[in-house]
Amino acid sequence: MDRFQALTVFTEVADRGGFAAAARALSLSAPGVTRAVSMLEEHMGTRLFVRTTRSVRLTESGQRFLIDAKRILADLAEAEEAATGAHATPRGDLRVTAPALFGCQYVAPVLADFLECHEEVTAETLFVDRIVNLVEEGLDIAVRIGDLPDSTLTAIRVGSVRRVLCAAPAYIARHGRPSRPEDLAEHRLLHSLAINPSLQWRFLESGRTVAVRIAPRIRLNTNDAAIRLARDGWGITWVMSYQAAEYLSDGSLVPLLEEFELPPIPIHLLHHEGRLVSAKIRAFVDFLAERLRKNSALQ
Repeated sequence: MDRFQALTVFTEVADRGGFAAAARALSLSAPGVTRAVSMLEEHMGTRLFVRTTRSVRLTESGQRFLIDAKRILADLAEAEEAATGAHATPRGDLRVTAPALFGCQYVAPVLADFLECHEEVTAETLFVDRIVNLVEEGLDIAVRIGDLPDSTLTAIRVGSVRRVLCAAPAYIARHGRPSRPEDLAEHRLLHSLAINPSLQWRFLESGRTVAVRIAPRIRLNTNDAAIRLARDGWGITWVMSYQAAEYLSDGSLVPLLEEFELPPIPIHLLHHEGRLVSAKIRAFVDFLAERLRKNSALQ
């Protein structure tokens, strides 16, 4: 068994959590699977799995090696597709990450439409409010909101959003409208820890950024909860414009202190470019970019 086959066996054992399950999936004998993994361990001079009578789990070295092994196998598959002319047809599993609420509202519907057009593509999403490393977590495409650090990734700008201060008309009728950022000290504030863990809201005043220390009555760990209570008229919240776009459009939320808003924040699609970008990635990046650029809430 050559080393590429051994890598395939290793990743299958890791994914399925056992030698017997991997052997069945690959139509190999259990001893053959064991020999392949042992060959890799001997070649590398380290244990990749901890084996007990009840379980098989990766060692720390095995966890690191699994990331590289999957990347190597994916590169090999793409190179073979390109050589045989299959590179132009989107196929395979597509893995996409985005901020949680953005992913649910804007990425998932587009992904579903894309899969309707490409029967040979399957997909998995990771919608979380944290920065995800594409290589380490085996992802193909990321949506990032904010300025980008220097990176080897290809970035395509698809829109921008704003930080908006907003409240329900009922709240404004009862408590009035703030006219300057410092007026917020006299209002009931709803703070989303998901968007900003520090108790500061930032504004633009006289051409410079000012941080206003806030004393929120409620601190919430999700943007959804902060927006819901703001719509109910409980208080004022500070969120991304895309998160509240539907309610700002229908008037159930009203923007406040717009003249003090910070500059818009860019939205980018990130992916690995390389010489052999798979058809599924190239096609979905183009498809998603076109749809996001047409969405008025993101422009």
